[in-house]
Amino acid sequence: MNQPQHCLGKVYLVGAGPGDPGLLTIKGKTLLEFADVVIYDALVSPQILDLINPRSEKIHAGKRRGRHSLLQEETTQLLIEKVQTHGVVVRLKGGDPFIFGRGGEEMEDLIQAGVPVEVVPGITSGIAAPAYAGIPLTHRDHSSSVTFVTGHETAGKYRPSVNWEALSKGSETIVIYMGVHNLPYIIQQLTQAGQSPETPVALIRWGTRPDQEELIGTLETIVQKVEETGFEAPAIAVIGSVVNFKSRLNL
Repeated sequence: MNQPQHCLGKVYLVGAGPGDPGLLTIKGKTLLEFADVVIYDALVSPQILDLINPRSEKIHAGKRRGRHSLLQEETTQLLIEKVQTHGVVVRLKGGDPFIFGRGGEEMEDLIQAGVPVEVVPGITSGIAAPAYAGIPLTHRDHSSSVTFVTGHETAGKYRPSVNWEALSKGSETIVIYMGVHNLPYIIQQLTQAGQSPETPVALIRWGTRPDQEELIGTLETIVQKVEETGFEAPAIAVIGSVVNFKSRLNL
């Protein structure tokens, strides 16, 4: 085990939620107000960033497909350096740090470096974005199971090891993070696994924010609709009959 760093303070891995500042936890808001340093990602909304202590040092370490500001190792090293001279160091991540946010990797690296660290959960976009669009992920008459899966791993390296056939047969609602760029491949896998081409699909971009956008289709039509409309990431994909509730619940 590594020797503990001579740390003045502590690192907090804080989930910023999906964008609406009203969905930020009280604990997360308090930490932003008292933070000495905040290292934040690209998907954190401007309204959340406005809550940061104006005297804090703010560092953008955002990761967007093909446009990385800092490498993962550089971000972790920066956290280690900052906590040696500052009391409250916040690593601010969109959504929840432990849901496809690499929070587990960062926390593990910090612990191995002997750095005090605590995770503060956030509301993940896979739950919040469909809710704001009027789509219940579960419903007694339509879906008693939901699966969250990533549609994209590292740049240029999609994991074909995801068992789409098992997901297709074992879950009535599938929520896909970061899946827009690989959508044609994912849909091909699902249809080959037996999903009906008429299965409803919803794409939700910038979920819970004022500029939230939605695109509704089916496994058969959604790729063409993406091409026709120019719909882009970041977006959540929801696949399953619960998508049909949008027309009734999104008032």
